[in-house]
Amino acid sequence: MLGLEFDTVRDGALIAVTVVVVVAVTAAWIVRAIVGKLVVIALLGALAAVVWSQRESLVECAGRVGSTLEVGAVDDTTCTFLGRDVTVTSPLG
Repeated sequence: MLGLEFDTVRDGALIAVTVVVVVAVTAAWIVRAIVGKLVVIALLGALAAVVWSQRESLVECAGRVGSTLEVGAVDDTTCTFLGRDVTVTSPLG
Protein backbone atom coordinates (compact mmCIF):
# COMPACT_ATOMS: atom_id res chain seq x y z
CA MET A 1 0.00 0.00 0.00
CA LEU A 2 1.30 3.38 -0.93
CA GLY A 3 1.67 5.92 1.80
CA LEU A 4 0.98 9.52 0.99
CA GLU A 5 2.98 12.29 2.47
CA PHE A 6 1.37 15.32 4.03
CA ASP A 7 2.86 17.73 1.46
CA THR A 8 1.52 15.68 -1.45
CA VAL A 9 -2.00 15.59 -0.03
CA ARG A 10 -1.89 19.33 0.77
CA ASP A 11 -0.70 20.21 -2.74
CA GLY A 12 -3.32 17.94 -4.32
CA ALA A 13 -6.08 19.51 -2.23
CA LEU A 14 -4.89 23.01 -3.13
CA ILE A 15 -4.90 22.12 -6.82
CA ALA A 16 -8.37 20.56 -6.52
CA VAL A 17 -9.78 23.65 -4.76
CA THR A 18 -8.21 25.94 -7.36
CA VAL A 19 -9.68 23.89 -10.22
CA VAL A 20 -13.13 23.84 -8.59
CA VAL A 21 -13.07 27.63 -8.05
CA VAL A 22 -11.99 28.26 -11.66
CA VAL A 23 -14.73 25.93 -12.95
CA ALA A 24 -17.33 27.59 -10.69
CA VAL A 25 -16.38 31.09 -11.87
CA THR A 26 -16.41 29.97 -15.49
CA ALA A 27 -19.79 28.27 -15.05
CA ALA A 28 -21.23 31.38 -13.37
CA TRP A 29 -19.98 33.56 -16.23
CA ILE A 30 -21.48 31.20 -18.84
CA VAL A 31 -24.81 30.97 -17.00
CA ARG A 32 -24.94 34.76 -16.62
CA ALA A 33 -24.32 35.20 -20.35
CA ILE A 34 -27.01 32.65 -21.22
CA VAL A 35 -29.55 34.10 -18.79
CA GLY A 36 -28.81 37.59 -20.09
CA LYS A 37 -29.45 36.43 -23.64
CA LEU A 38 -32.66 34.68 -22.62
CA VAL A 39 -33.89 37.83 -20.86
CA VAL A 40 -33.15 39.94 -23.94
CA ILE A 41 -34.92 37.39 -26.18
CA ALA A 42 -37.95 37.39 -23.86
CA LEU A 43 -38.10 41.20 -23.80
CA LEU A 44 -37.79 41.43 -27.58
CA GLY A 45 -40.48 38.76 -27.96
CA ALA A 46 -42.82 40.70 -25.69
CA LEU A 47 -42.12 43.88 -27.63
CA ALA A 48 -42.82 42.08 -30.90
CA ALA A 49 -46.15 40.82 -29.50
CA VAL A 50 -47.15 44.34 -28.44
CA VAL A 51 -46.19 45.77 -31.82
CA TRP A 52 -48.09 42.99 -33.61
CA SER A 53 -51.22 43.52 -31.52
CA GLN A 54 -51.06 47.28 -32.15
CA ARG A 55 -50.55 46.65 -35.86
CA GLU A 56 -53.82 44.75 -35.94
CA SER A 57 -55.51 47.57 -34.05
CA LEU A 58 -54.16 50.16 -36.47
CA VAL A 59 -55.25 48.11 -39.49
CA GLU A 60 -58.78 47.92 -38.08
CA CYS A 61 -58.73 51.67 -37.37
CA ALA A 62 -57.57 52.44 -40.91
CA GLY A 63 -60.43 50.30 -42.22
CA ARG A 64 -62.96 52.23 -40.13
CA VAL A 65 -61.52 55.57 -41.26
CA GLY A 66 -61.59 54.41 -44.89
CA SER A 67 -65.19 53.24 -44.58
CA THR A 68 -66.19 56.55 -43.03
CA LEU A 69 -64.54 58.51 -45.84
CA GLU A 70 -66.06 56.29 -48.56
CA VAL A 71 -69.57 57.10 -47.46
CA GLY A 72 -68.73 60.80 -47.33
CA ALA A 73 -69.16 61.21 -43.59
CA VAL A 74 -67.15 63.95 -41.93
CA ASP A 75 -67.27 62.49 -38.41
CA ASP A 76 -64.10 61.97 -36.47
CA THR A 77 -63.09 58.37 -35.78
CA THR A 78 -61.72 57.18 -32.47
CA CYS A 79 -59.11 54.44 -32.45
CA THR A 80 -57.21 52.77 -29.64
CA PHE A 81 -53.41 52.77 -29.57
CA LEU A 82 -51.57 51.18 -26.63
CA GLY A 83 -54.77 51.30 -24.60
CA ARG A 84 -55.42 54.97 -25.20
CA ASP A 85 -58.09 56.54 -27.37
CA VAL A 86 -56.79 58.51 -30.32
CA THR A 87 -59.12 60.70 -32.36
CA VAL A 88 -58.59 60.67 -36.12
CA THR A 89 -60.14 63.79 -37.57
CA SER A 90 -61.76 63.57 -40.96
CA PRO A 91 -59.98 65.53 -43.72
CA LEU A 92 -63.41 66.16 -45.25
CA GLY A 93 -64.69 68.09 -42.25
